Amino acid sequence: MSRKYFKILLSLMVVFGFFVSINAFAAADKIVIGHSACLSGKYAKAGEQAIGGIKACIDWVNNVHGGVLIAGKRVPLDYKYYDCESKKEGVTSLIERLITVDKVNVVFAPYSSGLTLSGAPVAERYGMVYMDHGGASDRIFQQGFQYAVQTIGPGTRYHVGTLDMLDHVDPAAKNVALAYEDSEFARMTMTGAEKHANKLGKKIVFKRTYPTGVTDLTPLLSDMKAKKPEIVLGGGHYEDGQLFARQMSDLDINVKALSLIASATLPAFYGALGGTIAEGILGPSHWEYGVTFSPEGAMKVGLEWIGPSQDEFVSLFKKSLGKEDMIPDYHAAEAGAQVLAYVKAVENINSLDQDKVRAALGKLKFMSFYGGWDIDDATGLQIGHSMVDMQWQNGKRVIVWPLEAARGKLVYPKPKF
Repeated sequence: MSRKYFKILLSLMVVFGFFVSINAFAAADKIVIGHSACLSGKYAKAGEQAIGGIKACIDWVNNVHGGVLIAGKRVPLDYKYYDCESKKEGVTSLIERLITVDKVNVVFAPYSSGLTLSGAPVAERYGMVYMDHGGASDRIFQQGFQYAVQTIGPGTRYHVGTLDMLDHVDPAAKNVALAYEDSEFARMTMTGAEKHANKLGKKIVFKRTYPTGVTDLTPLLSDMKAKKPEIVLGGGHYEDGQLFARQMSDLDINVKALSLIASATLPAFYGALGGTIAEGILGPSHWEYGVTFSPEGAMKVGLEWIGPSQDEFVSLFKKSLGKEDMIPDYHAAEAGAQVLAYVKAVENINSLDQDKVRAALGKLKFMSFYGGWDIDDATGLQIGHSMVDMQWQNGKRVIVWPLEAARGKLVYPKPKF
């Protein structure tokens, strides 16, 4: 190669390198979180909570933490989200848009296991870190996805603590009925509940699923009633959980304990059903107001701490949605916690590179207001977060299990409808 052409090539390399530097610098002016969110449709209640939690923690990162510390510079978070309408086709098209058009740095999954699973292959195809706050099904993390990371705990664990609690207070109660929605997440919960009930020596007297979008559970519940269960575990999501409780009341099915996943923990549950139905109903939760995690607590167990206190989070949540009367539930907390996980991972490696961030998430262990966070590096499955059980008592959600986290005593047997 002649010196003339070598100089031209060198000049082009310098110019190209300059533009790359400019683009990299521009990209670092903000870090964009992309989210295919459930603003409407069947998951709108949980979706609103998730958006409030994400906005609350972004507010904390930008205005209290000072931004994301990367390469010696504080960079603010930005949040770009669209409404997927709780539909799979909306999820896939919007995730692709967020990655290719909006050029986001990370994608947050929508609520629910089914929608989360539908979006995972899109993120995988683009090599984009895909953070799951609302998909609890273990199956999501059995597909070999390299970029999916879970913050919410796995579905198989949802009713494990519930069964432990009920066995603790009444080991003589043996007859258990399992009635769950025929959805990805709920089936996983049922599998875990059945396995643990058998381990505890319980007898499964009834086991059945019901269709998503069901409008009448009377036939199923009538068959269940005939089996005379003492403990009923079931549910799937908000609407069917309401229907489940209401029609159990209509059929006068009174049991010692009733626990419904995903629905009973929502503040709107009690308001929709009233005390005559909702009183005494249990629900497993990833977080409830009153479960206090703190920097001091993190230090005691050798974990780093990041994020707002519980009270700060609640205040920022209300501010983010402009609704002073709305209380965050675990859907908000888990969504917010994944913001903190992403920030912590980026700060640990001083990079936004997708593969490096995913590797950093695999090594990350920390505590926040939401509790512990730790994933299985190989699969992305959450293994570091423990659940609590709440019960509706006099119109309030009271933490009743585990004993070390309880803020009240379990009302048992459950009051009659």
